[in-house]
Amino acid sequence: MNRRKFLTTTTTSLAMVPFLSAKTHSFKDRIQKAVKFGTKPNEKQMQKLKDLGFDGIEGSGPGLQTEAMKKACAKHSLPMHGLVYNKHWKVRLSDPNPKVRDESRKGLAQAMREANGVGGKSVLLVPGRVKGSQETHQHVWDRSSEQIRKLLPLAEELKIHILIETVWNGFCYKPEQFRDYIDAIDSPWVQAYYDIGNMQKYGPSHEWIRVLGKRTLKLDVKDWGSKNGFCPLGQGDVDWKKVRHELEQIEFKGWATREGSDGGVENTARLMNELLAL
Repeated sequence: MNRRKFLTTTTTSLAMVPFLSAKTHSFKDRIQKAVKFGTKPNEKQMQKLKDLGFDGIEGSGPGLQTEAMKKACAKHSLPMHGLVYNKHWKVRLSDPNPKVRDESRKGLAQAMREANGVGGKSVLLVPGRVKGSQETHQHVWDRSSEQIRKLLPLAEELKIHILIETVWNGFCYKPEQFRDYIDAIDSPWVQAYYDIGNMQKYGPSHEWIRVLGKRTLKLDVKDWGSKNGFCPLGQGDVDWKKVRHELEQIEFKGWATREGSDGGVENTARLMNELLAL
């Protein structure tokens, strides 16, 4: 099944689910909120998150304490929905050295196995970095997509999505480029992990959501302002009303994970509820 057929099937399935009218702008029971976590369980923090109404957490790998985390998640009814590939900056899929690219691919494969082991469904990946004449935009595009394609059989076997994120890494600073990069790989297992705050610097975040459309399977929740940089939710330049509107248009349903600080997870829970209409 290629990506286009997968998206058609997904759209048909979503159409069978009762969808709230645009007037309500409510994402309750459609968006699941989470926070970034790490590689090992902290049961006190996990219980606190559960008490605040968080639906889950997102871990980091490779290096996840899979069995211990799986038990703690079950105990607190707080699933780990996926992992962030924690080697993608230093050991890049776009590195000029083919041995480093191989190492990065193997690390990503291990993170995928750990995500599967803990019950998650995805690994977040920054595909590379534009860095001098040896890592141009085209280099990142070609080298990273080549390595990702080698992992498509594993992704299908494990049922783990490789979700691409852009993070001020010099790559795909226009939403159309990001869209085309995903389409070029052409697999249902490679989609977008869109960060609401990261790309606000390069264009209104709601416009990115519109262009990416149903390619966006998960959201990182941040805010960013031209005067105050990354900041607590609601204090930057993100137009959350328009973000919600575009999420309505693509019938988004899935995980939204806070990355950053709002002065405590209590504030994060409240702000996510307010800004995402949960």
